[in-house]
Amino acid sequence: MLMQRIYTSQLEKYVGKEVLISGWCHDVRLLGGINFILLRDKEGIAQVKVEKKSSPREILDLVEKIHQEDVLVIKGKVVRSKVAKAAVEVVPSKIEVVSKAEVPLPLDPRNVTPANLDTRLEWKFIDLRKPESILIYKIGTAIEMAMRKFWIKNGFIEIHSPKLMGSPSETGAELFSVPYFGRTAYLAQSPQFYKQMAMAAGFEKVFEIGQVFRANPSETTRHDTEFTSIDMEMSWIDSHEDVMKFEERWLSYVLKSIKKNFGSEIKENFGVEVIVPKIPFPRVTMQEAHEITGCKPVETRNFSDLDSEGEKMLCKYVLENKKHEFVFIKDFPWRVRPFYHMKLEDDPTKTKSFDLLWKGLEITTGAQREHRYNVLVEQAKEKGIKLDNIKFYLDFFKYGCPPHGGFGFGQTRFLMQLLGFKNVREVTFAPRDMKRLFP
Repeated sequence: MLMQRIYTSQLEKYVGKEVLISGWCHDVRLLGGINFILLRDKEGIAQVKVEKKSSPREILDLVEKIHQEDVLVIKGKVVRSKVAKAAVEVVPSKIEVVSKAEVPLPLDPRNVTPANLDTRLEWKFIDLRKPESILIYKIGTAIEMAMRKFWIKNGFIEIHSPKLMGSPSETGAELFSVPYFGRTAYLAQSPQFYKQMAMAAGFEKVFEIGQVFRANPSETTRHDTEFTSIDMEMSWIDSHEDVMKFEERWLSYVLKSIKKNFGSEIKENFGVEVIVPKIPFPRVTMQEAHEITGCKPVETRNFSDLDSEGEKMLCKYVLENKKHEFVFIKDFPWRVRPFYHMKLEDDPTKTKSFDLLWKGLEITTGAQREHRYNVLVEQAKEKGIKLDNIKFYLDFFKYGCPPHGGFGFGQTRFLMQLLGFKNVREVTFAPRDMKRLFP
């Protein structure tokens, strides 16, 4: 019977027993009397000790030919160690090289000589071999699991909306068009229309985690052309305040889960303390945000938004004065919001909409949607949208639709802020931007 492979993180349970481990050669240290191989798998790094006086000749000869990133299968006995980081090590009885790595490597996963970001992105699959890189995606997985758990507990249904559309899902800007059997289709910029279709269908509460596409000509640290969008929509709300209340409960739950399961690892590897936010989150109107930051209307299109520096200034103010890392900005001007956002009853120049900022960066855009057919038609006309182009969408509201709202949430922006990175590409598995279509 073949021996079952174990992970390096399990070695402590097998002291005194023979095991089979496999992975990449993270490093090899030839010290003469005692040589060491550091073997890396997705769970960690194990030290393999090869003593000249007691190891078989074939193992001694093989160790001298092993290079970093060779793929190895090692059979050996687990023993206690005073020098290994994990306090245990493996004394091998057999070593097999199942795949050789070319020398020199284009990138060193040990990060001994840090490479620039372009090189790391070019050789992304090697950069992902770093233990801290794998940790990023373990955390990302746990985040999505916690999000789903909260949604399911609160009666939400998961949907998967199409990514090929017959008309734009947001506006005509930042749009990818593709040929589609003699006509033009568009890559979805958002699942927005289909979330609202679910509201018109009576689903009441839906969520989606999926890819969206933006033909964004920007090369900033927070923009890309394809990214994972996390979206939710809920019916029977009174205002956008209900959506904000839901989001703050949801995020508090998620961060509490991450702190419990990964807090110490995040602190050790990324130097960041995970803070579970108190509820409610601070709220300011867009006009108040400008007053707080001192931004002049002319600099930001007449109180329509904050630029990246304004977002940082506002978050710094809230952290110092409210002791909170999050802040909602609400009541955005109608002229800068999509036609389907609902206007405030007492001031139709403003909308029932919001952004959520975290540590100086916008991570959410949300709103109550306009569910009344006649009002929605007039708002589309006001924005100069051709009604024929959105007929399928307008039809959702012809036959009765409850009041509803929701938000879109940037997954990589959230990870970037959580772990203290400076660029979304560092926490994106295979980034896409203006320059990058490979790997």
